[in-house]
Amino acid sequence: MIETGLKDKIVIVTGASSGIGKASARRFAQEGCKVASWDVQETAPEANGIAQKVDVTDTGAVRQAVHQVVEQWGAIHILVNNAGILRDGQLVKFKEGVPASEMSDEQFDSLISVNLRGVFACARAVVPHIKAAGGGSILNASSVVGLYGNFGQTNYVASKAGVIGMTRVWAREFGKFNIRVNAVAPGFIATDMVKSMPEKVLDNMRQHTPLGRLGTPEEIANAYVWLASDAASFITGAVLSVDGGVVVGT
Repeated sequence: MIETGLKDKIVIVTGASSGIGKASARRFAQEGCKVASWDVQETAPEANGIAQKVDVTDTGAVRQAVHQVVEQWGAIHILVNNAGILRDGQLVKFKEGVPASEMSDEQFDSLISVNLRGVFACARAVVPHIKAAGGGSILNASSVVGLYGNFGQTNYVASKAGVIGMTRVWAREFGKFNIRVNAVAPGFIATDMVKSMPEKVLDNMRQHTPLGRLGTPEEIANAYVWLASDAASFITGAVLSVDGGVVVGT
């Protein structure tokens, strides 16, 4: 058995109040890590961890939260950039051949601010501390749609493709400091938000997934833990699709 080497590591997980973020914070805690759970909503800390109310679009708040983590625990080893939102809509929607609606500036800008700029702001604030600790990992939440596109998600796809681009740049920039940077690209995952969708929509998701089911938040959390662990010590700049084969089945 390969040891994960994660015991006593200091981890920040953004978007940790629910879904994949909450599952990820819990999994790292189970590995013996000290976990700082960040979210714009109030959230309960994991065992041996802390919870901080942090808006990742506020660079000042991000830097202050990072400072608090380092003050409390002395270091940071792992950042999981999980926070994200949806603001779906067609770029231009036509009705009877005439433009009827369009994606608004607010839909585009608000999503990019969280999903892309937030990843940038958190990594920028944390990297010096991971370097000072002798190395570690940055794990970024992308999506299979960031690789292959999706109808009605111009903003979301742009953000997730951008995350992949930043992941590859940072892998090049920070490898010399023993900082590995990887992305995870989930497929259809049974978060509370997804499970609240109409059953017809859920059935369609399952039908397009060769494994015939939705993934679980815990399965994405397992991917984050593995990529951060010693078992993945020679992996950086990678995008790991955790999608039940959804792209193959499309």
